[in-house]
Amino acid sequence: MLNSPAHMHIPDGYLSPVTSLILFLLVLPFWYLGARGLSKRMNARNVPLIALMAAFSFIVMMFNVPLPGGTTGHAVAGALVAIILGPGVATIAISIALVIQAIFFGDGGILQIGANCFNMAVVLPYVAYGIYRLISINTPATSVRRVIGAAVGGWAGLSVAALAAAVEFGIQPLLWHTADGAPLYAPYPLSVAIPAMVIPHMLIASVIEGVIAAAVVLYLQRANVPMLELTQKPTAAVSATAPGRLRWLWIGLIALIIATPLGLLAPGTAWGEWGAGELANMGLGAVPQGMAALQGLWGAPLADYDIPALGNASLGYALSAVAGVALIVVLAFLFSRLLTGKRAQPAQRAQPADQE
Repeated sequence: MLNSPAHMHIPDGYLSPVTSLILFLLVLPFWYLGARGLSKRMNARNVPLIALMAAFSFIVMMFNVPLPGGTTGHAVAGALVAIILGPGVATIAISIALVIQAIFFGDGGILQIGANCFNMAVVLPYVAYGIYRLISINTPATSVRRVIGAAVGGWAGLSVAALAAAVEFGIQPLLWHTADGAPLYAPYPLSVAIPAMVIPHMLIASVIEGVIAAAVVLYLQRANVPMLELTQKPTAAVSATAPGRLRWLWIGLIALIIATPLGLLAPGTAWGEWGAGELANMGLGAVPQGMAALQGLWGAPLADYDIPALGNASLGYALSAVAGVALIVVLAFLFSRLLTGKRAQPAQRAQPADQE
């Protein structure tokens, strides 16, 4: 998605294959822990909720917001998913959304699935959940400290994820360059990448991440308290996912799908996702050799969330949202059901989410 209107996923060509491989290997143990936690703590009643959370994260990432400096960014809803499902299962749910984005919509490179999952499906939910638990420890589910913890955790989680991405960008010219010093991949040094990525997210996108988490936690405190207790009390799934309890959340998801064309209104391109032509126009000169070799590695069927045959970008964006949600719900449902089987009740000795 090198010429995408506005997303912050790392495209192919910006990180060296070695960096990409290392980040993929770093994600593997978290995928294992997440799958293990899903299998041990979750049950058949949780499956619709896991699918809903994965789809919600996907849709939230389609809403681009302008950031200082003329670039754009988006929230991930990773903090909210971690608060409800626990950080381990959140890693699985968000990773499903990110994989669908890369394969079908070209949002994030194929070689960068590990990097994007590490930043948005590992760093974000674990940092956010850790802060949420630290602030709300030993409080009832209806405590205002839960709302505060969600807000602060969401803000910090996305900010740290942006820092991780900035460091990944910034080390490229240090480690991978030609004999004369020309960068092979991302050309931005740490002194440029860190402030360019972190400051705008801290000011805008991370605030939105925190607001989303806090707002939904506040809603659940009034409408579905058991859902806020799933990470400590797996048996709460019986009442948390009872018929009608998830109805308004699904309705909210549908409303967001209808509103997704608003995500096209933010002008500019996400920092670090410029295509070859854009980089040349920015005065970079020659596109780094490694970057040029890896650009266009994968041709996504619905690249940039667009359906050119329709001749209407907004309609194509909305229909892409529908297609993406459908794919994610099916994949999340099948994967979750595979791991939980037909078990209607969670294991009696289930581990707390912060241990899985």
